[in-house]
Amino acid sequence: MDLRQLEILRAISESGSFTAAGARLHVSQSAISRQILLLEEEFKEPLFIRFGRRIQITPTGETLLQLSHRVFADIRDTSESILDTKKTLSGTLRLVGGMTVCLYVFPPLLKEFRRHHPDVDIKVITGGTPRLLRKLRSGGADLGLLTLPIDDQALATVPVIHEELLLVAPVGHRLANGRAVPASALVRQPFILFEGGSNTRRVIDEFFVRAEIKPRVVAETENVEIIKSMVASGLGISIVPFQSVAREIRGGSLAVARIEGQTLVRETGWAHLKSDRVPRMVREMMDTLTRILPRLRLAPPGGPKRRTAKDADAVAAG
Repeated sequence: MDLRQLEILRAISESGSFTAAGARLHVSQSAISRQILLLEEEFKEPLFIRFGRRIQITPTGETLLQLSHRVFADIRDTSESILDTKKTLSGTLRLVGGMTVCLYVFPPLLKEFRRHHPDVDIKVITGGTPRLLRKLRSGGADLGLLTLPIDDQALATVPVIHEELLLVAPVGHRLANGRAVPASALVRQPFILFEGGSNTRRVIDEFFVRAEIKPRVVAETENVEIIKSMVASGLGISIVPFQSVAREIRGGSLAVARIEGQTLVRETGWAHLKSDRVPRMVREMMDTLTRILPRLRLAPPGGPKRRTAKDADAVAAG
């Protein structure tokens, strides 16, 4: 059995006759018949049953037909992959992400990506998670960095960032004393929180349920910069990703604390349409984040270890 015979088998199946297959492949009908006869002798089974001018593929023929599809698909994908790596990347990559990701992850990520691929134009879209998922599903965006989990059968997800959420308060607040805060101390405190419906808010709400706290929510917004401004003004306290307040902590305008006995984390990951072959531009962007991940300030000293996709795979493998 060789590739030419598999090509002939597929041409017969798709065209419906030996004569039509010969015309498609620019060979005589007798040459087509000869190659099928050789295959039938090799496997000691008929590959087609003839009904007058009609033919029907046999189970053995169908098995070889499926093999031909896999073989030629592998050849095509391998060839495209080799050629792809030799090309200079160009075109437009449409990237989506939530507010925090756009503010604190995308700037260093895109700077690094453009350093290696200056001919790629990047269009960034932000907004609420439902809108961004619609963009990805419809093909209006190529790649997203979103809070997980994402329950969408059309999308593939790859966990990347394991990020700590911390209590944040103005400097001088009684809870900002450098020690872990008991959950009971949060009762009746005014909270400024992310809007309901986001996965980050889900993590926070699950903590309130575990701690049996009914939070006093005085403001909700999807914009972490608004949350920080309100907290700094003394309107209330919040729970946010550490990287979003790292600059303010260094500057002395805000303080963070862990909640005693609690580790609040959110997982962020890549999302894209499921496909047998992920475009090189998308793969390069994903690889770039993996390279710069150690530079991101995801937790204060002594925080939980960053977990990458490789770590998650190791845990799943036991």
